[in-house]
Amino acid sequence: MKPWFTIDRIDASTHIISEYRHWEETHCYLLEGNDRALLIDTGIGIYDISEEVKALTDKPVIAVATHVHWDHIGGHKYYPDFYAHEAELNWLSGEFPLSMDTIHGMVLDRCDSPDGYDVNTYEFFQGIPSRVLHDSDIIDLGGRSITVLHTPGHSPGHMCFWEAARGYLFTGDLVYKDTLFAYYPSTDPQAYLKSLEKIAKLPANQVFPSHHSLEIHPEILIRMRDAFSRLNNEGKLHHGSGTFNYGDWAVWL
Repeated sequence: MKPWFTIDRIDASTHIISEYRHWEETHCYLLEGNDRALLIDTGIGIYDISEEVKALTDKPVIAVATHVHWDHIGGHKYYPDFYAHEAELNWLSGEFPLSMDTIHGMVLDRCDSPDGYDVNTYEFFQGIPSRVLHDSDIIDLGGRSITVLHTPGHSPGHMCFWEAARGYLFTGDLVYKDTLFAYYPSTDPQAYLKSLEKIAKLPANQVFPSHHSLEIHPEILIRMRDAFSRLNNEGKLHHGSGTFNYGDWAVWL
């Protein structure tokens, strides 16, 4: 059986830790500075991501989730030093809008889970962050700075992370190839457009999504922004208007 985690190297101090054995195919990113490392998203939490991280860095690790959904914060239980956006603190303290039965179904759906794994033992991570993040905050790793961009739309406190020095943009669930989810009651299609307008202005050299294909290029930011803008102009950028397909990506509203 193939391992749960797949490791890819972006550069000497930046790695991708991917989970390809569940349907959401979550990508987590380890960014190492001189003093500490930042783990952007921690996966679904069935396997211990911290063991993979320890093999890649001996620096203290801060965990941060692009947003508080189960497939992004499952491994936060291994990291007491974690950051979260102010708009989703209530989701970390018992107010997540989906039931545990729904989450259990999402975890198992098309998931190549370990033999004998009981989904009923799966718990949605809850906790108090060591730092509350806001738009434009800087995370200093020592010789390496990451800018927090509040990009709501997929969720109220969704964040992208921008490393200007390398032109790296980590887009979470705001941008990836496949169907973007903007139909949940907790999503906001109009805010989604504003967030796409925000990140499309960045001089990104590389785009790193949280799901599916890693073969993604900065031009997709412009295409997504323009498509959302057209939907808005046509009066379709709202919940219930349907699914719109654009070839290598789609959006479900």
